[in-house]
Order: sequence, then C-alpha cells, then structure tokens
Amino acid sequence: MSDTTVTEAAPDESPDEPVVRAKRPHVALGVCVAVGVVVAFLVVVLATSPSSTDRITKSPLVGKPAPAIVTKTIDGQAFDLSRYEGEWVLVNFFGTWCTPCRQEHPELRKFAAEHEAAGDGTVVSVVVNDDVSTVKRYFEEQGGDWPVVTDPDASILLNYGNVKVPESYLVSPDGIIAAKISGGISAAGVDKVIAEIDAAGSSPSPTTVP
Repeated sequence: MSDTTVTEAAPDESPDEPVVRAKRPHVALGVCVAVGVVVAFLVVVLATSPSSTDRITKSPLVGKPAPAIVTKTIDGQAFDLSRYEGEWVLVNFFGTWCTPCRQEHPELRKFAAEHEAAGDGTVVSVVVNDDVSTVKRYFEEQGGDWPVVTDPDASILLNYGNVKVPESYLVSPDGIIAAKISGGISAAGVDKVIAEIDAAGSSPSPTTVP
C-alpha cells in the first residue's frame, strides 16, 4: 500500500491538481520512544549522581517498631534484626553500582567501627539489585565488617518503603525507627541524631522528626 494519500484541493488550489501530502504514521511511536529514552536516562542519573548527606526525611515508619529483617547474609549465615535489640542499628540500603553509595562507604565504616568499639551499635547493609559475588568483592576491596544481607524477594525493601539508594533507617536500642536518612550518611550526622534522641530520653514519635 502506498505511504501517501490524496486530499481534496484547498480553496485557492486548482481542483484539477490534488494536493499530495505524506502520511506520518510513525510520529507518535517516535515520540514515545524518545520519551522512554529520556526517562531511562534520568533513572541512570538519579542512581549515579552524587547526593547530599544526612537529609532527615519524613516516613510513616518513624516512631514505630522497625519491620522485621529475617534473611541471610551474603555469606549464607542466618540473620535476624531482633538479635540486635539493645543497640543502635543503622539499616542501610545500597548497591555497588550506586555512586553515592560508594561515596558514603567510608562514613559507614567510621560509624560502625566507633559504635562496635563502644558496644552500642552497628550497621546492617541490605543489598539492592546486585550480585552477591560483586558485593563480596566490593567489601573485600573497600572494607567494612558488619552484616550484609540479601533481599531475594524484595520484601525488606517493600516493608521499609525503600524507593532509591542510598537510604538508611536508624533503629533505636528499643527497636523503634528513630529516623530515615535519604542519600548518603555521615558518621557525625548520625551521631548527632542519636545524641538528640538520648537527650530527649526516648525515641521520637512520627511527628518529631522533620
């Protein structure tokens, strides 16, 4: 079938000379493809661009018991978040493919080392969309001696409402989520949140953390 169509002559055109205009059946498809490419590009940019640190953000989980994390570590060991009751736990969602995650790693090491030495806290990293062998190699190269757990069915991400990485949830010694931190963390920034909560004498309610 021809890709052109014959239309009626315009008022100022001769009726004996019909106007031939090319059809444009693929314009809409082309626009959709272009939009798709742009969206995909933005996703990559959001995943790889640097982000600010210690951005305390709202979450319906703040002031409530931390969702259970019962799974296995990348070494195949059983893991249960409830075993850390009595300690501060920084639940950190990350991926080795994420640039801001790599940038915050030294701060995670610092926080973990200081609180493990004091016996009052640790980090727990939840692997997001990453290969276990890659994660193992990453920790061998970058350091870090804390539990790194898998989330094969994405149930942990769903229960915590995780939408992007890096993202961290500070769990108080009584098992309550004290703060949600979007983007990279700093050890000093997390310690400041802990100090403020300790000074208040209790974990915050959902309305006390901005």
